[in-house]
Amino acid sequence: MSRALISPGKYIQGAGVITEIGAHAGKLGSSALVLGGRTALSMCGEQIAASLAAKQIGCHQEIFGGVSSRKEIGRLKEIAQASRANLIIVVGGGMSIDAGKVVAHEMKVPVIVVPTIATTNAPCSAMSVIYTDSGELVEYLPLDKNPDCVLVDTNCVAQSPAKFLVAGMGDALATFWEADTCVRSGLANGVTGTTCPTLAALALARLTYDTLLESGLQARLAVERKVVTPAVEAIVEANTLTSGLGFENLGHAGAHSIHNGLLTAKSSDRKMHGEIVAFGVLVQLVLEGRPSSAIREVQDFCRSVGLPLCLEDLGIINPSSEEIGRVAQVTCAEGESIHSTWFPVTAASVEAAIWTADALGVLSKQSVRS
Repeated sequence: MSRALISPGKYIQGAGVITEIGAHAGKLGSSALVLGGRTALSMCGEQIAASLAAKQIGCHQEIFGGVSSRKEIGRLKEIAQASRANLIIVVGGGMSIDAGKVVAHEMKVPVIVVPTIATTNAPCSAMSVIYTDSGELVEYLPLDKNPDCVLVDTNCVAQSPAKFLVAGMGDALATFWEADTCVRSGLANGVTGTTCPTLAALALARLTYDTLLESGLQARLAVERKVVTPAVEAIVEANTLTSGLGFENLGHAGAHSIHNGLLTAKSSDRKMHGEIVAFGVLVQLVLEGRPSSAIREVQDFCRSVGLPLCLEDLGIINPSSEEIGRVAQVTCAEGESIHSTWFPVTAASVEAAIWTADALGVLSKQSVRS
C-alpha cells in the first residue's frame, strides 16, 4: 500500500527573512515578476527589489487586481511574458497567492510565495481557487506541484491586524479534526491519491492542534501589539505550514462543508473564512458524536482567541428553521467534503448538529459571564 507526502520545495520563516529572498530566487530564475496587493507591496516591495538587485535578478513589480479570476490571471500572465519573467514572486494574501500560483503553473516557471498574513492554507498548497470577476467561486484548480519556495517574514505578519492571524487559527483548528475523520473513514485523499497517510502527515495535523492550544492566545496578544515572540513564530508556522501540509495530505471533512453552507445564511457581519470554519469545527464535533470534553476544549480555545462560538457570533441572528435547513442542504451537496465521514450524513443530521452546537456555544458564553 503506497503512501505519499507533498509539500513546498522550501519553507523559510522568521523576522526579517524578506531580505534573504534574493539568495533563494537566484537558485530559481534570473528575471522575476513580483506581484501583490498594494498594501502588501508597500510593506515589503522595496526590500524584495533590493534583495533581488543584489543578486543581479531582474524585477518587474505589478499591483494585483484584487480577485483571482481568469481575466486577472490572464492579464498578469501577459505582463510576465512581456517582461520575460522566468520566476514569479507573489506577495500578500490568499487571492493574490492563488493568482500568482496559476500564472507560474501556466507559464511552467518556478514560484516563490511571500504571505504577509497568516490566514489561509494557500501559501504551501498545490491548488488555487478561481473566482469570477465579482468574487464568486468558480473552481478549485489543481496545480502540477506545490510552490518552489514559501518565505514568511514574521515582522510583516505582525504588522497586519491581529484578526487575520486569529482567522488563520480558525482555519488551522479544522486540520486535526478533519484529518482524524478522513483517517477513520479510510477514503482516498483527493490530492495524494492514497488511502494510507504518512506518519509525518498525521503528526503534523496533531502538532497543528497542540500548537494552537499552547500558543494561540499569546500570539494574538503579541500581534495586537505589533511584536514578534516565540508564540507568534509558532502560530504562524501552524497556520501556514503544518496546517497546510496537514489538510493537503490528509483531507477536508465536515468543518469546511459547513462553512460553505453557512455562506448561504443572511449575516449582519460577514466573517472571514477561518472564523466560519471554526464554528464549523464545533458543528462537526457534535455531528460526529465526539466527547463533550473535546467540544469544551475547542470552545475554550475559540473563546480565548476570539473565534465564534455560536451563530450570533457569525452575525446570523435568530435564523429561521427554513434558513438553517437550506444551510444544511448546501452543506450536504454532492461532492462536499462532509461525506468524508465514516457514516452517512443527511441534511437533517447536519441541521440538528448546527442547532446543538449553537446552543452549546450560547450556554458556554453564559457560564463564563456568570
